[in-house]
Amino acid sequence: MVLLHVKRGDESQFLLQASGNTELEELTVQVTRVYNARLKVQRICSEMEELAEHGVFLPPNMQGLTDDQIEELKLRDEWGEKCVPSGGAVFRKDDIGRRNGHAPNEKMKQVLKKTVEEAKAIISKKHVEAGVCVTMEMVKDALDQLRGATMIVYPMGLPPYDPIRMELEDKEDLSGTQAALSVIEESEAQLWWAAKELRRTKKLSDYVGRNEKTKIIVKIQQRGQGAPAREPIISSEEQRQLMLYYHRRQEELKRLEEEDDDTCLSSPWADSSALKRHFHGVKDIKWRPR
Repeated sequence: MVLLHVKRGDESQFLLQASGNTELEELTVQVTRVYNARLKVQRICSEMEELAEHGVFLPPNMQGLTDDQIEELKLRDEWGEKCVPSGGAVFRKDDIGRRNGHAPNEKMKQVLKKTVEEAKAIISKKHVEAGVCVTMEMVKDALDQLRGATMIVYPMGLPPYDPIRMELEDKEDLSGTQAALSVIEESEAQLWWAAKELRRTKKLSDYVGRNEKTKIIVKIQQRGQGAPAREPIISSEEQRQLMLYYHRRQEELKRLEEEDDDTCLSSPWADSSALKRHFHGVKDIKWRPR
């Protein structure tokens, strides 16, 4: 199996295995799905951390309003009254004004936080350094864990406009958000390797050969963005070690230069003719009159 180290720009994302005979149409879709699914898990984790701290989402027409404005407009959070966390709620006001402030108690809060940490570990970029491949099944498992934790803490469910529920039901609307810039549509995705686009009409072996033990770095890109930057000749870690070596070498040469002191050559013990003058009896002769 060919090992693919998938990157977006210069940032490592995950490792993926594929046969050399895999059609690049299929491989591109597979890489894109894993890439986008990881982004989905990250978005849900971010929102679940807020859910644990400040409760469910407010209705869109109540977000950002003060308590006085809500009372003046006679607005009511009907879903917030239905979606009560297990074990009762603890009020923690959301300063941003996105959530209703009726947060889960400490026990339920820890359930959410622990699940978030486990989900993050499943899709962690540290798997690249550890040599662990990420599959779509692993990402789906992370999503199932997040869904299960939500059902445990909120057995009545979340409001239909809550971003966590919308993400889990694949109904999220990312238009106009920063997160939308990271998502790549399957039809618009491109894979690049060695400054060459891996065209969907070919097979992986057409580019990397038939050696199934090959490891390559592929970069996923949005169509129309042009070729991504080439990989550096040496890695950032190798560059750091090289700079550290030259710094140490420079300091060593500087120290040797400071220690290169030849004033000792004028000392009596360094005189090569001292023994000769001693035997000739011409030691300590002074030519000036006293």
